[in-house]
Amino acid sequence: MKRIMQLSFIIAVAVITVFAQDKPKSILPGPDRSEGEGPFNRLVIRGATVIDGSGAPPMGPVDIVIEGNKITAVQSVGYPGVPINEKRRPKPGDNEIDAHGAYVMPGFVDMHAHAGDPQKAPETEYVYKLWLAHGVTTVRGVPIGSMEFSLTEKERSAKNEITAPRIWAYQFPGQGNDWKGGPINSPETARQWVKYAARKGVDGIKLRAFDPEIMEAILDEAKKHNLGSTAHLAQTGVARMNTIDAARLGLGTQTHYYGLFESMYENHDIQPWPVDMNYSDEQHRFGQVARQWSLVNPNGEKWESLKKELLALDMTMDPTMNIYAAGRDVMKARNADWHSIYTLPSQWEYYMPSRRAHGSYWFNWTTADEIAWKKFYQVWMQFLNEYKNAGGRVTTGSDSGFIYKLYGFGYIEELELLQEAGFHPLEVLRAATLHGAETLHKPLGTPVNFGMVKAGYLADLVIVDENPLANFKVLYGTGAVKINENNEVVRVGGVKTTIKDGIVYDAKQLLADVENMVKQAKRRDGDLKKY
Repeated sequence: MKRIMQLSFIIAVAVITVFAQDKPKSILPGPDRSEGEGPFNRLVIRGATVIDGSGAPPMGPVDIVIEGNKITAVQSVGYPGVPINEKRRPKPGDNEIDAHGAYVMPGFVDMHAHAGDPQKAPETEYVYKLWLAHGVTTVRGVPIGSMEFSLTEKERSAKNEITAPRIWAYQFPGQGNDWKGGPINSPETARQWVKYAARKGVDGIKLRAFDPEIMEAILDEAKKHNLGSTAHLAQTGVARMNTIDAARLGLGTQTHYYGLFESMYENHDIQPWPVDMNYSDEQHRFGQVARQWSLVNPNGEKWESLKKELLALDMTMDPTMNIYAAGRDVMKARNADWHSIYTLPSQWEYYMPSRRAHGSYWFNWTTADEIAWKKFYQVWMQFLNEYKNAGGRVTTGSDSGFIYKLYGFGYIEELELLQEAGFHPLEVLRAATLHGAETLHKPLGTPVNFGMVKAGYLADLVIVDENPLANFKVLYGTGAVKINENNEVVRVGGVKTTIKDGIVYDAKQLLADVENMVKQAKRRDGDLKKY
């Protein structure tokens, strides 16, 4: 048992493990903040069309008043197509933003975030700026790094000492430099670690598929300390701990798809792997998991029973579909518009096929593999859409840094994928804002204070000149391609302004900073190497 738990822990931290011994051995904290203006005594955003995050339709023109880091008024100032009645407008601020013709939304919540890696993106400034440049003002680190690193960066972000989103720190059981209890291999040890983590100040726990008695102990103790929980129910343990097993024990969020399909197999209890299956071979791991699409019966008895019970247990789904989307079309992911400008050479090297780098499993990716993944997504998306339609909470996460997905850009792709799944664009934006905030606050039992454009809420906002409901592509840093009135091919969009905690960031400048970081790295390390 002890050896099994030690192996499980090694797998659990693989996402932040360095495989190459000649690379830096730690990620660098964000530098002291030199960007952003504010917070202001009184900031007024004038003439915007507001998408408030609740699912309500857009409304405008609206003036938004921000005092310090709080929204204090969202005031309608007229009707579309007619002059604004100046008498209805809030009094001037000491700073103002002209948002006539622009759209304002709540800041986005990325529920599955890692802040770089020594091997691929060692400077967290690079990651933080890509997130903020895409409107991400809150991240749930699962984790963003070690416990000590996560808690320090969380505090610095809360004080706005760094240019970074607000950070919620979820850590793996067993993490902590001064944890003396050893591997988490018994219910007693599990409870002791949760108490330790709560004292340290973590917000929640990131779980794998622990043995049932240990999983029960962790989740029970976490609830006592108002800690959240999310789980990547790894295939190495899912035979004993699938989604419904974990939900019955009190798991708050399932991330990815692991354990979901296994909860409703029709004719199997475990996946019928090929006889030469080797989980350590990532082509086997990721190539075979998609074959689950044929093992379930959409809208069958088990499907409907699972959906009903997960709803009753108030399980949140955080699918992170974007991180596996390359499996459907690796050529598309490899040749995305942003790689040549915003992807570090070290990050690109990590993406390339490798038997040592997690998620770089393109040893011999075939048409048949991509077809399996396309079918898998069809079934997965159907369940997510039905779960949402039945009242279930679905959120947005990215897990970027793997499988050709870049920070910020991967998050916007998640919005597109939810729309593909059947979500109306307003439902997508609710998942990206209010539903993320609700999920984070739920374990605390405290009122939600971000995730909507509403008086009394934190001033976390995104401003874009194009209508995101008409085309989510306008949220990518590279914008969307269209032909203008002069028959010229142009790029439009990209987030214009991100406001976090009342501090106004020029999103275009943040992207320019990232571009410069990439140029410097290319001069030092060489250009991106294609294959």
